[in-house]
Amino acid sequence: MEARKMNLPRGPENLCFDKDEFMKPDFDVDHFVSECRKRVQLEELREDLELYYKLLKTAMVELINKDYADFVNLSTNLVGMDKALNQLSVPLGQLREEVMSLRSCVSEGIQAIDDRLSKQEDIRKKKVCVLRLIHVIQSVEKIEKILHSQGTNELSTLEGNSPLLTGQVLERIATEFNQLQFHAVQSKGMPLLDKVRPVIVEQYVQAHPNGLQAMYNKLLEFVPHHCRLLREVTGGAISSEKADIVPGYDFLVNSVWPEIVRGLEEKLPSLFNPGNPDVFHEKYTTSMDFVRKFERQCGSQASVRRLRSHPSYHSFNNKWNLPVYFQIRFREIAGALEAALSDSLEEAPEGSSYCLLATHMVWMSLLKCWSDQMFLPLLAHRLWKLSLQILSRYSVFINEVSVRPISSDNTKESKKLMPAGRKESSVNLSSNEDQGNGSSPESQSLPSISSTQLVYVAADLDKLQEKIPDILEMIKPKLEMIGFKNLSCIEGALEDSKTSLSACIPTLNNRIIQDLSESSFTYLKSALEIPRLYRRTNKEVPTKASSYVDSALKPFYRLQNEYRNILKQPMIHQWLEGALSESTQKYYETVSDVLSSVKKMEESLKRLKQARRTAALNPVGTNGGMSDDDKIRLQLALDVEYFGEQIRKMGLETNNIKSFSALTELVLTAKDQATAEQS
Repeated sequence: MEARKMNLPRGPENLCFDKDEFMKPDFDVDHFVSECRKRVQLEELREDLELYYKLLKTAMVELINKDYADFVNLSTNLVGMDKALNQLSVPLGQLREEVMSLRSCVSEGIQAIDDRLSKQEDIRKKKVCVLRLIHVIQSVEKIEKILHSQGTNELSTLEGNSPLLTGQVLERIATEFNQLQFHAVQSKGMPLLDKVRPVIVEQYVQAHPNGLQAMYNKLLEFVPHHCRLLREVTGGAISSEKADIVPGYDFLVNSVWPEIVRGLEEKLPSLFNPGNPDVFHEKYTTSMDFVRKFERQCGSQASVRRLRSHPSYHSFNNKWNLPVYFQIRFREIAGALEAALSDSLEEAPEGSSYCLLATHMVWMSLLKCWSDQMFLPLLAHRLWKLSLQILSRYSVFINEVSVRPISSDNTKESKKLMPAGRKESSVNLSSNEDQGNGSSPESQSLPSISSTQLVYVAADLDKLQEKIPDILEMIKPKLEMIGFKNLSCIEGALEDSKTSLSACIPTLNNRIIQDLSESSFTYLKSALEIPRLYRRTNKEVPTKASSYVDSALKPFYRLQNEYRNILKQPMIHQWLEGALSESTQKYYETVSDVLSSVKKMEESLKRLKQARRTAALNPVGTNGGMSDDDKIRLQLALDVEYFGEQIRKMGLETNNIKSFSALTELVLTAKDQATAEQS
């Protein structure tokens, strides 16, 4: 359009190019020059272009001069335009308001008409629903009238003498029932429809909070009392050879059972709610018992198979949300168990066969899994897995406890955690204030454990291992209930769990033995103080063992006397022998160092005596001539002899105590030396 309106001025006829070439949309300079060069030389092309340029320049000046007056008068012509626009805005605004008001009135009228039409449509629909409900009530009344019109005598007469009349009655009932069913389907969802349900749902499927069993009993009584005639006609139960049978029908499976399921689902939706696991378990077991009794009322095995394959049968079973029930139970058991497996290691409740609450809860959790109040046959595999998880979790707990640092001051803590019946035995195995345990950065971050708690853990672990075979006896009847016969697999899994628990015993024993050994050696190392007691003190010749030996033996006596009721004697002996072996080895090294030091001191004094040739340095005491060094040797011998006597009083053999024979030989040699010098 713009190219057509713009006309370039005409140039001389002898130009070597066409002026319209410049106005083409695809004009290209290179192409233009190459085309012109074919006709003329470049010099001639340049001259023609300059000539036409001058012509264009002259035409442009003339064009500007021609419209110059209009450009100058443009601003003058616009004077007063604002006033004219303002004068138009007022009437235009009024017109706009009138149009909007008219539009609003029209919209309100349309809305009012739509509301009336909607109300009329709603009234029409409600009228149709009322008519359908009236038909439903009329059909129900007709069916009840037909049923009630047949008295007991008339019914017996029909059953015995007139099967044709019985068929006619059934046909009338079937016709009315078809009409009832049609109107009921059309009126689905109406509240009034729930009040006119068929007799099965209306009279027997009712929500009784504590009467579920009574309701199921009524349902089971309904079939033989009220459906006997229909069962006989459809072949469900043949009581007379003269009775006519309708082939291809199963009244209980196709009619009664679907109605019962539908009634339970609609009237008792809370029946399948697993929110309260105890109530759910009771309802489920009662309902499954009802299903088994209902199956017994079926006329044959084929009827039972048809019942079990019926969609309503599967729908009823699928309504029970067993996975959710198990999850709730799982959280109950796992939550209580994890709370018991806490850092505080609380005591078991009074009357428990275990010492710690943790072990008590483990056993109670296993019992709960297979109790009649929790077990469901369809969850046997999940409960078995949970049982193995509980044992595995306890094994992990024992491993965690075994590496905890032993608290240095735990007597008060032990008494605080003890029940009244065990306060007397809440004495710490270790009387040492500094055990030397828990000094590493890793152990400092762990919660501490008392020596008493450590013993309780070992005792509980031993008792739980003994009861693992009882688990198989406990679950065997449950497995037989579901037809599981591969008990060897169960035994193998329990044996693996027992092995896992047994693997915790060595570490636990080593910790207890180490604690006992360190508690004892804390006092045995007091043998280093014996030279200080006899050197230059003029103390009398020793005749009895030092008091530190009794203190060193107290942890062993505590273990043997205070825990005899919860620990087996072989376990106590094992701990005593291990702890005594470790402490005796350290005691041997200590006595050996003392005797070596005494011998060096004695030789040094003899050399000094010979050098000075004076009796003032003679280390002979004033009480009988025995030197201080010989008193030290004699005291050590008495201590070791008393130490061995007390070990034998514990019921142990000193031959089983490592390094004790070497210790005895060491002090006997020192004693003989002291006696020989005295004589």
